[in-house]
Amino acid sequence: MFVPDAVFAQRVQNREAPDAIEQLHQRPNQIITLYLLERSREFRRVAHLRQMGWNNPEGDAYFQKQREDADKCDDRKARFFHLLMKRIGQELHRSTNAFLVGREHASEARILDLCMAPGGFLETSMRHNPGSSALAFSLPVSMGGHQVLLPGDLSVEKRFLDITMLAEDMGVDTIPPGHPDADAFLARQLTGDQLFDLVICDGQTLRTHVRSSYRERTEAARLMAVQLALGLEHLRPGGTMVVLLHKLDAWRTAKLLWDFQKFSSVKLLKPTAGHTKRSSFYMVAAGVQSQHRLAVEAIGRWKAVWEVATFGSEEDYARLMMDTEADVDEMLNDFGPRLIEWGRSIWNTQADALSKASFIRGQS
Repeated sequence: MFVPDAVFAQRVQNREAPDAIEQLHQRPNQIITLYLLERSREFRRVAHLRQMGWNNPEGDAYFQKQREDADKCDDRKARFFHLLMKRIGQELHRSTNAFLVGREHASEARILDLCMAPGGFLETSMRHNPGSSALAFSLPVSMGGHQVLLPGDLSVEKRFLDITMLAEDMGVDTIPPGHPDADAFLARQLTGDQLFDLVICDGQTLRTHVRSSYRERTEAARLMAVQLALGLEHLRPGGTMVVLLHKLDAWRTAKLLWDFQKFSSVKLLKPTAGHTKRSSFYMVAAGVQSQHRLAVEAIGRWKAVWEVATFGSEEDYARLMMDTEADVDEMLNDFGPRLIEWGRSIWNTQADALSKASFIRGQS
């Protein structure tokens, strides 16, 4: 059996913390990596294969081509991606009942999709709840967003805007003078009494997105914070959230799961229908106690992250992130065994896919 040594573990960490912002998480990431390497055969296997891919330039070329294909999304590719997301959505529902709305009459279901395009997940969820209605946000194509390919028979209110600019919804009423995006922030979109049975949070930062340069360092954090904060805040008690996540072994992801399992029933799935070589997977949080004290505290934290990432300095953001590092040992003591249990199928699915990749096969 392959057992990585300390040098290998350090290489894993160095590769997974490539820029200044990521360096803030290097210590907690390293603690989690070493914990998993010591205790999980499945994680050791996928970590070894990831390292082999990183060491081979063909691996970089493979993922670079995938990124370029995603950036140049013509009509044919848009249709392919839409169908792929529908297949992933069906697999997700079969495995976790992700889109099962907990109401006696599914026709009354209200769905919130915070990053709709191309619409495969939303279409799948609405087909499982005939007669349901939805409010869906999507980045406009003119700003670098993807096409929306929803059928016309679905009751969907579409709003094309950049959700990371929803300052009023995120609790900020006054924009600091001189801010580079002072005129780009948006008025409130969701009222306090708007509650939804199902919330879909599967947005990712797009390289094609036209945005101010100051946002590059924290855009992923801003997007995730908006989705989580507004999604949970506007979820009816007992509702479901479906959230796209990356790298189960990363501190931010493990912390998120640790938080959610305290006020909801959590299931994880890495679909086999697509993107198996990547570290992405889905969290399905059902029966969410959205008004639980810990849920309300989490909403406040995510709003604070968004505010500092949007209006604060890099030093302000670093301090906010470092304030949470002390929790990593507590998290592993309380949640580590469950993290390993949940990770087995996710790491095995990725490892199986990587082991068959052209940039892995033939390497010793």
